[in-house]
Amino acid sequence: MRIAIVSDVHGNLVALEAVLSDLEEAKPELVVHGGDLAWRGPRPVECVDRIRELGWPGVIGNMDRALETHRHEGSIAWTADHLGQERVAWLQSQAMEWRQEDRLALVHAVPGDLWQAVMPDADDGELRAVYGPLGARLAVYCHIHRPYVREMGDLTVANTGSVGLPFDGDPRSSYLLVDDGRCQHRRVAYDVERAVAEVEAADQPGAAKVVRAYRTAAPP
Repeated sequence: MRIAIVSDVHGNLVALEAVLSDLEEAKPELVVHGGDLAWRGPRPVECVDRIRELGWPGVIGNMDRALETHRHEGSIAWTADHLGQERVAWLQSQAMEWRQEDRLALVHAVPGDLWQAVMPDADDGELRAVYGPLGARLAVYCHIHRPYVREMGDLTVANTGSVGLPFDGDPRSSYLLVDDGRCQHRRVAYDVERAVAEVEAADQPGAAKVVRAYRTAAPP
């Protein structure tokens, strides 16, 4: 089965639209989202609504959770206010884990924790300790915005990268395509300056950091 895992859109509608066009070419049988759909970008409402319309199953991200638990803080409050109560509640309803039997398991960060960051330079022992208990041949996570794949015999661990806010020095969107257990990252160019213009027009807190992150693909 051909599955696309699309994560960390972060309110960047321009990037999401580019990825949706690429998905038409990739032709997955199923698309699953990995959370963090709204916060940080200028178009949170449109991103959440589009993914809901598409009916993708998925998991909750740490910044989706923060829209409920930290909703009075700066850019989080801005995003939560724009989304409204019903959309925020829908984000809270997303699962902590999505799986395809023992073949594939998806979490946003690590099992049972939305915030812990496991980086690409983690050794095999750490990856096995964290993701092995999922009991799947392929464990996929998101959260760190840095795509990679690590094959370790009976366990493969992969990170999707980010659609809307890459942190690996490549400003192109990233998502993961899984074809019968084989992983491939799709990198999708999008109109970064159009997205920058949307940030500048949105009057959102922390806009300068978002603009810099869009252009450099470095953490804001």
